[in-house]
Amino acid sequence: MTTTKTTDKRTWLLLSAAAVLAAIFIIFFTNWFQPKTIKVFHSNRNLRPRLAQGTSAPNLIFGLNHSLRLTAIKVVPLAEYQTNEHVFPLWHLISESNSAPVRFFFYDQHIRGLKPAVPGNRAKPLATNVTYRIIVEAGKITGEHDFEIK
Repeated sequence: MTTTKTTDKRTWLLLSAAAVLAAIFIIFFTNWFQPKTIKVFHSNRNLRPRLAQGTSAPNLIFGLNHSLRLTAIKVVPLAEYQTNEHVFPLWHLISESNSAPVRFFFYDQHIRGLKPAVPGNRAKPLATNVTYRIIVEAGKITGEHDFEIK
């Protein structure tokens, strides 16, 4: 009878050790418990040469780490934003209802399902050598990226 007791103890000990190792693996080597974020990047390319002729708007394209249904896009001057989070944005779009999933978009592009926060407002021109911040939201998930036009 003592052999079954020791066998039961070993079994429970091994199962407990396996459970602890599985928990450690899940916590440290997966992203299950990490907050969701949006990774934003930018590029300043001449991708729209015909549209850009005669305009002073930069050919600024933003990219996301994966396609998302955005609920808000906001571009603000970084220096002003750091002192006042309620600074008037240069470009601000909000979701009407259900926006189309996007992975890339241009500055001042019309995105299906998003509309200007202030009706009739268009994106303001960006100045060179000024640092800006773009804030992108997709529901509760947000992402920010600082950029500068050279």
